[in-house]
Amino acid sequence: MPISPIVVADLSFSWPDDTPVFHDLTFNIDAERVGLVAPNGAGKSTLLKLIAGELKPRSGSVSLGGVLGYLPQDLPLTADRSVADVLGVAEVVAALDAIEAGDASDRHFAVIGDDWDVEDRARVELDRLGLAQVSLRDPLATLSGGQIVSLGLAAQLLRRPDVLLLDEPTNNLDGPARQRLYDVLDKWRGCLLVVSHDRRLLDRVDRIAELDDSRVRFYGGNFTAYQEAVEAERENAERRLRNAEQDLKREKREMQQARERAERRSSNAARNLADAGLPKIVAGNLKRSAENSAGAARQMHASRVQDARERLDDAARAVRSDQQIALELPATRVPAGRTLFVGEHLRKRFGDRDLFAGDGADLTVRGPERIALTGANGAGKSTLLRLISGDLAPDSGTVQHAEGRTAYLSQRLDLLDEDRTVAESLAAAAPTLTDAERLHLLARFLFRGQRIHLPVRALSGGERLRATLACVLFAEPAPQLLLLDEPTNNLDLVSVAQLESALNAYQGAFIVISHDERFLEEIKVERRLTLTDGRLVADR
Repeated sequence: MPISPIVVADLSFSWPDDTPVFHDLTFNIDAERVGLVAPNGAGKSTLLKLIAGELKPRSGSVSLGGVLGYLPQDLPLTADRSVADVLGVAEVVAALDAIEAGDASDRHFAVIGDDWDVEDRARVELDRLGLAQVSLRDPLATLSGGQIVSLGLAAQLLRRPDVLLLDEPTNNLDGPARQRLYDVLDKWRGCLLVVSHDRRLLDRVDRIAELDDSRVRFYGGNFTAYQEAVEAERENAERRLRNAEQDLKREKREMQQARERAERRSSNAARNLADAGLPKIVAGNLKRSAENSAGAARQMHASRVQDARERLDDAARAVRSDQQIALELPATRVPAGRTLFVGEHLRKRFGDRDLFAGDGADLTVRGPERIALTGANGAGKSTLLRLISGDLAPDSGTVQHAEGRTAYLSQRLDLLDEDRTVAESLAAAAPTLTDAERLHLLARFLFRGQRIHLPVRALSGGERLRATLACVLFAEPAPQLLLLDEPTNNLDLVSVAQLESALNAYQGAFIVISHDERFLEEIKVERRLTLTDGRLVADR
């Protein structure tokens, strides 16, 4: 058994097309809770799959101490499976049912073994993850996406693992389900490695592991402590960079001054030798000596300049490249008190279900309000946004929009044409901007060089978000009401910070669906509405 529950040694991995992901990656994790952070595309999920044994490395090794539990980001589950199937107890439950029905066959006792209490243990895990109403015999088709995630975690906990790997476990979970997950992990005493952009979850871990260029660097403390440490590193690195720049300038200046002095001395010495009337051999020796001294001085200064340049390069590499979006958006300004949207008695029916109870949902949006819309999964939050945007028509009730544009960003970020480039997308959204203005604007959204000519389909999640924001926020006319549906899902932490920066520059009204409380705090939400039991309720 390895000394630590997770030991990764000299791990290298490439995709079948030889695209490298890791090279000689080495680290270990003890019986602690560790949050793994890195930009999207850095290989976080790939690393978890390698540790779990779902992928095989090109070289190196992974050693685990004890039983493994692994919850991937996308659960490979089909709707016809039962809850007991997912929990891995279907055979035992079927044997228990058979014995209870009077079938005392030996094969049933063999299947059960020592697991006579399996239903009770399964029930405990389901109940503490908010699945008290779910039966072991229910098909997955009857569960919501959030319930399936909670079920997947319950299945891993039922294994009584020593090592638990979780990949974005709070995606698709509503607020209460997230809190139940937090409570479970707060009590976890084994080895936990979790990939997440949920900062409240990451604030519950013991250490942060930062994955960067085939290296894992550990920071003691939770995510807040990690941010503080990174900021201190950034300030120190920028200070070193400024000092190195000054050193290089000084060394170059001193080298130039030394060269000019040497040239003056050489010129004066030549005149003096000519005036002194010395024999040629003596004059030649003196001249060579002076040239050798000048050459040694040049070499010394050149060496000092090279050293200063290397220190500058080292200092520049140490400065982090996490770039923020800095914007001013005066065109989105909305006067205080202006009514942007009024919906009265809104009703929508899906099959035999009325989504909004009683007389329907009522909502008024005025001025530059910042509204958070929360509620359980399946409550109808996304449907309400689509009714506000006009993407859906209500079955009954009235909708009034003020003059001005409403922009709707769905969870899928599918607003842009997949075949257009970033530059073409912005040109379509803002046709009166000049090419130079578009280039400058895209640079502010961190698109430079050839990146502006990439088709939308080739963009990463963070790039797609930035391209969409550029096209939405600078569209003509600019939006005065912005609707965002779980905008932080599947974004890395750098992209979430960039989204926060853009929304804090936005001067119109927005309604955002999110279960990420830290995100809602950062974008300064002023009003909270909860959709519960078909009713839209203002939080007090």
